[in-house]
Amino acid sequence: MEVGDVIDEQALLEALNSTPVVDGRPQDLWADDAVLRRWARKHGGPDDAPAIDWLRTARDVLQAATRGSVPEADLRRILTGVHRSPEVDASGLRWRLHGPPERMLAVELVLAWYDVQARRPGRLRPCGNDECRLFLLDRSRANTARWCSMRTCGNRLKARRHQERARQEPRT
Repeated sequence: MEVGDVIDEQALLEALNSTPVVDGRPQDLWADDAVLRRWARKHGGPDDAPAIDWLRTARDVLQAATRGSVPEADLRRILTGVHRSPEVDASGLRWRLHGPPERMLAVELVLAWYDVQARRPGRLRPCGNDECRLFLLDRSRANTARWCSMRTCGNRLKARRHQERARQEPRT
């Protein structure tokens, strides 16, 4: 497996955002094995029970890391026994990833998260709406995006603030 070929930023966001709040209730889209198996196959990974268990673990660890401190022991457990080696041919240098097959897609997910942290520091973050469990990758030049979606969370919070201000203003 070549490093960086399987999980990109979009796939990372799909994984992180697989636990949305729908109608006020937290959901786990990956609780359904069939859904997670399709996601794993779509991204070139195995879809057996151990592999999808590792994917859920990696997702949970990366959600926690994005919200706060990085759970280093959990990340070490996912990455144990993994290494990469260089391969050179006519097309150039590639890094090949080696490790337990059931963990490789989870490892790719972790590597994609670290890649985003290195290339776009501070831009992967939780939505600014405390009632939302989604994440965003701020691609704006000013790094000012606060919500996973302006249409949903952004408008809701702005409308709520407006209503609160209107209630507090004295009527003349």
